[in-house]
Amino acid sequence: MKEHQHIGCYGLFIKNEKILLIKKKTGPYDGLLDLPGGSFEFGETPEETLKREFQEETGLEVTKYQLFDVSSTTVTWNYNLDTKILVHHIGIFYQIIETQNNLKKNILLDNQNDDSLGADFYEIKKLKKKNLSAITILELEKLGYQLN
Repeated sequence: MKEHQHIGCYGLFIKNEKILLIKKKTGPYDGLLDLPGGSFEFGETPEETLKREFQEETGLEVTKYQLFDVSSTTVTWNYNLDTKILVHHIGIFYQIIETQNNLKKNILLDNQNDDSLGADFYEIKKLKKKNLSAITILELEKLGYQLN
């Protein structure tokens, strides 16, 4: 099996027991709900990556945040019928405290946004593990949420 390592910055934005998640279109989490965030561009700090990715995938500008966790997990990505890839997903996770601008519930894929179909708030107690990315499950459980 091929191996791939991915590192990114992600935002945990929770309000009134709801979490902001994106609908993934590509990659190992295709079709799942995932935390807004993603890969570094050359020379970016983690905070710059968080702010850029969060805005690209949700429309919201992060104005206040704090570091929450640095962690990793591994997932098997069924890349195509003939190829499975073991992905080591490393994340730097921030709690989002304040944002501005309007939430984009539907987003078109383009050169800047290549994997989010839009964002919305979801009631945490109604979320099912089978519908969530591995990093979303990892971080929600660290926050003390029990997921089914």
